[in-house]
Amino acid sequence: MFLQPLLDHFESYIPLKEVEKQLFDGRVTQRQIRRRQAILQEGFPCKHYSFVVKGCFRLFGVDAKGVEHNLQFAAENDRPADRWIADIGSFHSGKPSQLFIEAIEPSTVLQIEQQDLYFLYKNIPKLDRIFKVIIEDKYVELQNRVLQTISSTAQERYLAFLEQYPTLALRLPNTQIASYLGITPEFLSKVRKDMATDVTGLKKA
Repeated sequence: MFLQPLLDHFESYIPLKEVEKQLFDGRVTQRQIRRRQAILQEGFPCKHYSFVVKGCFRLFGVDAKGVEHNLQFAAENDRPADRWIADIGSFHSGKPSQLFIEAIEPSTVLQIEQQDLYFLYKNIPKLDRIFKVIIEDKYVELQNRVLQTISSTAQERYLAFLEQYPTLALRLPNTQIASYLGITPEFLSKVRKDMATDVTGLKKA
């Protein structure tokens, strides 16, 4: 049953009754996504909340110079809130998005459209509470990122990345991580080298 990973995810927050689980039938779509395939493009409204069953995605914007800026990653092995990816503002307003969502790896997602999500909110009130927790977690994450950008060093931002996305450091190329941190890939390599040197020095001491 392709819905099981999603149901297990929700039950990690609050148990669902069998009658509640049945309401998901026909309201969730499974999709197989190729590497570098977009599930959201700038200029189009975000029509789905996407739950990552397998693989990895990035949410990013492109500035006037054509430079990409990663805002979020979503992967199957990360924290529960980090398994969801969407342009939340565009999803709820229906306005064109200014962002892209792209698969970094071949991936499998379960998608819920707005009208189906609102139906589930109405008929499963606990689901509304679950999504409020998820969105609150993402808001706290955004606040922390803004503070890190203002006051943290590149090394501190990288350590925060490792804490939030512990499985992704070995899966993502330097270019993607550097874009998320707001530094160049070359500087990220230097940060990693300096951290390795510090650890080696501590062991010798």
